[in-house]
Amino acid sequence: MAEVKKALPTGGGPGRWTRLVTARPRLSLLVALVLTALAVLAGGGVADRMGSGGWEDPDAESTRAIQVLEREFPASQPNVLLLVDAGSAGVDAPAVAAEARRLAERLDAQEGVDGVGSYWQTGSPALRSKDGRQGVIAARIDGEEKAAGEILQRLAPEFRGTHGPVEVSVGGPLAVRHEMQTIIQEDLLRAEMIALPITLVLLVMVFGSAVAAVLPLGIGIVAILGTNAVLRGITEFTDVSVFAQNLTTALGLGLAIDYALFVVRRFREELAGGADTRTAVATTLRTAGRTVLFSALTVAVSLAAMLVFPQYFLRSFAYAGIAVVLLAAAAALILLPAALLLLGDRVNALDLRRVLRRRGTADAGRAEGAGWGRAAGLVMRRAPWFAAVTAAGLVLLGLPFLGVKFGTADDRQLPVTAESRVVQDQLREGFPGNPGGALTVLAEGPATAAQYEDYRTRIAALEGVARVDGPVTAGTAGAAGAAESAGAGGRTHAYYTVVPEGEGVGAGAQRVVGELRAEEAPFATSVTGAAAVLVDSKDAIGERLPWAAAIVAIVTLILVFLLTGSVVVPLQAVVLNALSLTAMFGAVVWVFQEGHLAGLLGFTSTGDIETTLPVLMFCVAFGLSMDYGVFLLSRIKEEYDATGDHEGAVRHGLRRTGGLITAAAVILAVVMVAIGTSRVTNTKMLGLGVALAVLMDAMVVRSLLVPSVMKLTGRLTWWAPAPLRRLHARFGISEGGIPGAPAPEAGAAREPEKETVAG
Repeated sequence: MAEVKKALPTGGGPGRWTRLVTARPRLSLLVALVLTALAVLAGGGVADRMGSGGWEDPDAESTRAIQVLEREFPASQPNVLLLVDAGSAGVDAPAVAAEARRLAERLDAQEGVDGVGSYWQTGSPALRSKDGRQGVIAARIDGEEKAAGEILQRLAPEFRGTHGPVEVSVGGPLAVRHEMQTIIQEDLLRAEMIALPITLVLLVMVFGSAVAAVLPLGIGIVAILGTNAVLRGITEFTDVSVFAQNLTTALGLGLAIDYALFVVRRFREELAGGADTRTAVATTLRTAGRTVLFSALTVAVSLAAMLVFPQYFLRSFAYAGIAVVLLAAAAALILLPAALLLLGDRVNALDLRRVLRRRGTADAGRAEGAGWGRAAGLVMRRAPWFAAVTAAGLVLLGLPFLGVKFGTADDRQLPVTAESRVVQDQLREGFPGNPGGALTVLAEGPATAAQYEDYRTRIAALEGVARVDGPVTAGTAGAAGAAESAGAGGRTHAYYTVVPEGEGVGAGAQRVVGELRAEEAPFATSVTGAAAVLVDSKDAIGERLPWAAAIVAIVTLILVFLLTGSVVVPLQAVVLNALSLTAMFGAVVWVFQEGHLAGLLGFTSTGDIETTLPVLMFCVAFGLSMDYGVFLLSRIKEEYDATGDHEGAVRHGLRRTGGLITAAAVILAVVMVAIGTSRVTNTKMLGLGVALAVLMDAMVVRSLLVPSVMKLTGRLTWWAPAPLRRLHARFGISEGGIPGAPAPEAGAAREPEKETVAG
């Protein structure tokens, strides 16, 4: 007969928390409903306030140079390009030239537009296609990213399309960012429409009960809406990337469902064990509730590590991730217990698997998870073989990452049919020079004509430099004008355009950046351009990556120690979690950098990986791995504290959580794959890569590597020095116990808890 669990003590912290969250369940749900409605209003239109950039270091030399150039030489930094197609008539036909000049004059007359120039004004060969059928009008829209985007959105329809003898398309960096933002919003809505119904079906399959299945989905929706409101508030103070909304949806559904699965599953176990509703809720909060809170902290810490980086692209994911994790945990620990208290046994209502279970008995219920227990026993009997083969396989899967090449995000993130992508493709393929790959050297300080010319001669002679244009000063065009003005008035700003040989952001171009920065000059110089931005971004990430890794590792070690009281288990957790990510990183290089499956997945390989993506994917995937690790370790620790049987505890933990972790991983993978259907390559890489990491962690690391390694370390797994054991006894967190209660000595067996009939 199942044993009824004892209610929580009323005098301690857990008892107070239980009374707090369940004292007024209807009021709690009503308040939650009101707050969710307010979040919908507060978070409305948040995507329109987000940016689509943020990959550059705001304090870098290249960023500062761009800011000075935008102020002093707006024409040198065009962010809007009108591609004028004259067809067979050619760009030099009188009617074409006249219409192009009219378009340029109209554009120049628009409010907020500056620095308009065109092939028909300058005669520059770089603005004329090789076949003579296309020409370019370049301009700069002033203002911050959001304001500039609004101006572009107003102007683009006026200039796009047929104008007399020419056809005009709109491109340029600003158009690329605006179109990327629009596509991301559309793709996110489609991903939600894909993920929600599939997730609901999977939850019904996991729980059987339609009522139980709806609860995790509701928690996820509350977390997503609440996070959107938080992000809307953050946009008032700092830049936030539109890409962060993808993480909000993925983690909002994924983690909320994970936490709700764990809580609802434990609640149903307690009911099946004979507990009344209030006692079942209390025990669930004392056990599964502690694990959920602990798991949320570990995931939040992994995501918070991105705050050390200066790029707002990465920081945005930290804002979104921390908010959604904490809101998901809060909803699972406050709203869900209130709902369970009101539902009671009705949580099992609308059981769609009843027909299949009619043949079962209480013994069948007792055998739930027995397959996972047998699998754990098999793995532990062959522990050295499973540990070696699994670890070696994961390392092999990660080997392609040794050949990673880092680059910058450009228009090729977009689908080939996007207008701004089409314009950039035609510029790359049909125009002379190296569009988008030129470097700009900003010169600041008074100089003579001879000094300007001498510096130009020296940088033109550098290895890897194909051509140098300039210097250009305000109000002049060309070297002669610059030299004359400098000699007369001692101007303090000028710039050179340096075209490197080969790829615009390749190794050669990055080497040229270093050579330009090392070259001595009679005035202060700073280098910008795509390759310079990449060099500075790599330096910023490389400088701060050890700090981020140290934060993740140290806090993970501390938190897992507080959970287990062991110094061995935290080290195992960090190493095994890192191993679980190898397949993801290897696949990222093999698929996205090298271009395998590009046709099937619908993206264009640029031969490199955007610099910030591996950092983002590591923080997200490591946090999710810890999420599953905590679920498993908490049940193992609970059983070990009760029985002192190390191998039995490992079998019990995998039996109780193996199916749950796998179900949660599959559901989260579905959400991430839905995100991965995006037409933007970086979002596709994030979604599919993290989905692979989650599945590998749940189905390989937790099922094979963890039990085999814990078998090899044996009872040493739970070892800690005496001072740390006393520290854990005072401050430790245990799913099966209460903080402050003494932890059992390693191996000190207690009477095993009776098995409860599950579900």
